[in-house]
Amino acid sequence: MIMKVLLLCDDISHPGHVPSEGIVPLKEYGFQFDIITDAKNFNPEILSGYDAVLISKSDNTSREDKTDCKTESVQQAFIGYVENGGGLLAVHSGVVAGEHTEALNRLIGCRFIFHPRACPVTVQPVKPHPVTEGVEMFCETDEHYRIEILANDIDILMASYSPPPIPEPGHEPNLKDTAWISAACYVRTQGKGRICVLTPGHFLPIWHTPQFQRTLKNALNWCAGKNK
Repeated sequence: MIMKVLLLCDDISHPGHVPSEGIVPLKEYGFQFDIITDAKNFNPEILSGYDAVLISKSDNTSREDKTDCKTESVQQAFIGYVENGGGLLAVHSGVVAGEHTEALNRLIGCRFIFHPRACPVTVQPVKPHPVTEGVEMFCETDEHYRIEILANDIDILMASYSPPPIPEPGHEPNLKDTAWISAACYVRTQGKGRICVLTPGHFLPIWHTPQFQRTLKNALNWCAGKNK
């Protein structure tokens, strides 16, 4: 059965070719992707035609155009889409907030705070769920996102860990400090719809890691209500 998915990607810090190439292996599982990299070509009215939407894009219109794209009307369209039963998967830069994206941030359930330099990041499932079914621990070089949780109903399914960065002068980080552990995947619901967040995904190799591919497949199916 074909599942129609809209991919919104490409911003000044996250080239669209990474998620665009990262989703290619998923096509063999029946996913049909339409890709929009320039938000000028996005019309919120098309949302209802998709089983799920994958956002891997900050608030830039495109890699070349830094103007805001997540306007108030766009944010409200996504809220309406989800509350009416649509599925939303936000990956990596999809959780990067703009100056005026509070409504969308709260729908997604978090906002990006910061990340250290790219480093080995270990990702591990911490709870059985359809999104983590068959997923095992993996480690890849990535930007280890720290996020601020905004929703009180998130269900954390995967955690990520990275070694503390090289200490700055006068500061010795505690190697046991849980600040280096972050939520890597969680789910929540709003209205009739489902939202999933995956914070890894800056580099293409992590998208092509079998465990991440399995997570993406599971997450899209769950967001679209194809598994329970």
